Amino acid sequence: MAPPDLKDPLQRAAYRQELAGIGLRMRRWGIGISLAGALLVLAYRRGLAVPLWAGVGVLGIGMLVLVAAISTRATYHRLRMRS
Repeated sequence: MAPPDLKDPLQRAAYRQELAGIGLRMRRWGIGISLAGALLVLAYRRGLAVPLWAGVGVLGIGMLVLVAAISTRATYHRLRMRS
């Protein structure tokens, strides 16, 4: 696949839309898992019976998923820009 011509506004818009779809499900999962971890930490702070390590662990897993999604998108972009 040839790299897109980013000087052409139509091709740039199409590539931006294409790039936005790369790793979208993974990014959404990462945000959701991070949000769940943050809620678990908040529950710990409010005195509920939730161990702190569980909330921090889930939050860390969510961040790792987000980093993996960003890395996937950057790798796709790098490979797509090669000719």
